[in-house]
Amino acid sequence: MFCNIFKVNGEKHIGKLIISIIIAEGVGAISAFLGMSNQEMYSQLVKPVFSPPGWIFPIVWIILFFLMGTAAYRIWIRGKQGEDVKRALVLYVIQLALNFMWTIIFFRFQLYGLAFLELMILLVFILMTTFEFSKIDKTAAYLMIPYILWVSFAGILNYAIWMLNK
Repeated sequence: MFCNIFKVNGEKHIGKLIISIIIAEGVGAISAFLGMSNQEMYSQLVKPVFSPPGWIFPIVWIILFFLMGTAAYRIWIRGKQGEDVKRALVLYVIQLALNFMWTIIFFRFQLYGLAFLELMILLVFILMTTFEFSKIDKTAAYLMIPYILWVSFAGILNYAIWMLNK
């Protein structure tokens, strides 16, 4: 399957794939740059026992943004092939913007309750995006599943940090 995720109905558009991945990874990199300047603050928070070590997060996010970008690429190509993809791509952009804002709310402003609320809204938009993707391209929807799982876990972690650091 991995080799086939880049082919959409037999077509492969490397330029569009690269653009889609750069957009997704760029959102992640910029929000990390703006929000993660408080890495020391995060290390001093009281965290639940199930909190992963800090080095895990960038690795997971790089993979997730790659998968997201690949999913968006598949939808973009379906649009070029005549599918109606506007709603799916609008939802994708909204969830990317929400993802971008969460890092800043949580790390820069340290508003853990607001970050949790925003993360729940993000999760709803990820689910809506995935549902719309599934109507157009099942593989694109499958590529979003790890993201759904990680953001669900992040929500639990965010809530626990909020409660432990009131």
